[in-house]
Amino acid sequence: MTTLQQQIEMCLQEKPELRPVEVARHLGCSEWEVICSLPDELATCLEGEVAQSLLQRMAGWGPVTTIVEVEGSIFEFKGSLPAGSLAYGYYNLFGQPGQMHGHLKLDAVSHIALISKPLRGKEAYAVSFFSNAGACIFKVYLGRDTQGVILHNQRLEFEKLKEIAYE
Repeated sequence: MTTLQQQIEMCLQEKPELRPVEVARHLGCSEWEVICSLPDELATCLEGEVAQSLLQRMAGWGPVTTIVEVEGSIFEFKGSLPAGSLAYGYYNLFGQPGQMHGHLKLDAVSHIALISKPLRGKEAYAVSFFSNAGACIFKVYLGRDTQGVILHNQRLEFEKLKEIAYE
């Protein structure tokens, strides 16, 4: 009998184009379990308590794509992450009209993954925030230039975030 780790590895070998959430659905496990099974060069895992620090750093990166996927529906916002602050149990994002804004329940974030896995045949980098149940709350993908190339400054900042895992 194969372990979940082996099933994930086999699934990704057979269909490397699958997103971790698709692998999770196929195998009946959480997306977090899939992320934890990725090789180190594809995923760096962090504890959820660094969420506020990461979000504050990412607010200065410029345009990114924020994705919330619920029950197979995908919502995207392209633009800079706004600065935020804590109040009433939430990390409140203060975007201007037409910009993203909202209220994040940071204590619901148990894990964060820095993912460097190609997506739809293109280089992709995402900071993904996960719940205790292993579900992805939201993802922030690095921005691209007009030719579709990852923004260089964001890639450098993304690599700096990996250092947090080794502090």
